[in-house]
Order: sequence, then C-alpha cells, then structure tokens
Amino acid sequence: MKDDDKWLYEISAKHKLIDFNFKEVWQYRDLLMLFVKRDIVTVYKQTILGPLWYFIQPLFTSVIFTLVFNNMGNISTGGVPPFLFNLAGITAWNYFKTCLTGTSNTFRANQNIFGKVYFPRVIMPISIIISNLLKFGIQLLILIGFYIYYANKGFDLMPNGNMTLFPVYILMMAMIGLGTGMIISSFTTKYRDLKVLLGFAVQLLMYLSAVPYPIAEAQRKFPPFVADFVVYNPLTQIIEGFRYMILGVGTFTWNGFLYTLLISFVLFFVGLLTFNRTEKSFIDTV
Repeated sequence: MKDDDKWLYEISAKHKLIDFNFKEVWQYRDLLMLFVKRDIVTVYKQTILGPLWYFIQPLFTSVIFTLVFNNMGNISTGGVPPFLFNLAGITAWNYFKTCLTGTSNTFRANQNIFGKVYFPRVIMPISIIISNLLKFGIQLLILIGFYIYYANKGFDLMPNGNMTLFPVYILMMAMIGLGTGMIISSFTTKYRDLKVLLGFAVQLLMYLSAVPYPIAEAQRKFPPFVADFVVYNPLTQIIEGFRYMILGVGTFTWNGFLYTLLISFVLFFVGLLTFNRTEKSFIDTV
C-alpha cells in the first residue's frame, strides 16, 4: 500500500476524552435503526399479551395510585380527576425509567457484540432512547383518550401555551435517562452490585419525584429536608411541568425549567465522558 493512501477508518484504543463523532454515528444510521427495530420487536416476544403490556402497566399503576394516595391518603389533585392526574405523571415517568434502566446495562448486555464487531458504541444506548419513544407514544395516546373522556364529562381541563415546550420535556427526559444510564453502565462493568441497587433506587426515586402527588402536597406534608429534595429534583420539575402544560395544574416556573434543562445537559455530558472512557477497557473487566 502506498504511503499516500488513506484509510477509511482507523480503529485505535487512543481517543480524545470527549469523542462524540456525529458524522460517524450518522454513517451507521442503518445499524442504529436495526437496533431500534430489534429493541421494539424483542421486548415482548414470546409473551401472551405482547404490546398490550404498553397499555396495561400505566393503567393498573394509575388505579393503584388513585386508590392509595388519593382515596386513602386524601392527596389533593387541584380539581383534576385523580386517575388522570396520576396517569399523566406515570406516562412521563415511564419514559424516563425505561430509558434509564435500558441504557444502564449497555456494556454487560452487549459485551459479545462489542468484543467482536466495531461500530460507535454510543449507538446502542441511543437506540434504546429512540425505541422507547414508541412506548411513550402509545401511552400518550392512552392519556389523550382519558383526557377527552373526562373533558366530555364536564371537567375543566385546558392545555396552555406551555405545550410548545413538549418536545423540550421529552429531550430533557431522554438526556437525563441517557446520561445517568451511561454513567451507571460504566460503573457496573466493575461493580455488579449496582444492577441490584438500581431497581430499588428507581422505585424510591419515583416517590421522590412527585409522580403520585403535586409539589404543594410535598411541601405541606413532608419534613423540610425531604420537601427540598423533591422540589430541587429535576425529575420533579419535569413531571410537574408535564402535568401543568396538559392539565393546567401543578407548579411551573421558568427558573425551574432552565435549571432542569441545565442539569439535563450536564448529566448527558458527564455520561458521555464516562461512557467514552469506559468503552476503551471495559472488555477486560466486564
């Protein structure tokens, strides 16, 4: 080969600290779409109900939350039907949760592929974020269906101008889930206990993210240090903002919105940095 010949690709263990090559990811877009299709098809493969679980899970959870928190716990929802209030929070939360849990096992779940074939590793967690949009879309249709039902029943439900921020809220949920998931995935290559801890942590985080109650109730009933954690939790700001723009109840401030947007970018940046550093040597420790 002549010295002036150029390689199309050069695979090396040496990379920049931040090496997110958008051009390379775009070149592998067909592979990305293949992984997205795989994630969608295989989730409920060989199950009896299949995609119906997309409908069943949020509905059952909303019913339980309504019975426990609203009927037994007397949690106020500001005039909105409790079931609809809970369904809105669960719909937003489920997208974040599936993004986080799916990306948090990237290295261990794909170690055989990573050890044999080269492609931009970040494609794998990105495919999970994209494939989860389908599930989110289905659950959003359920929410819209019940929204129309309760509106026809005479409840005062009115979306507001914040609906223009809807794509930004999806982006923030995706970035927080992706960034945090990549951080956890990087650490689980060495510390497998984190996988066990993650399930418990996600469940606890749901209750500290104002999913089954509004921020006002947390400030009124929780100890100050717990209420402060709930208020400054960026996921709380997303859940509250999501409900506010759809149902017109809850708390929304531009300071909270910008704070959450900043945290989203920081978590994504840190997750990407950690992911890039781990992918160089994870095959030796996983």
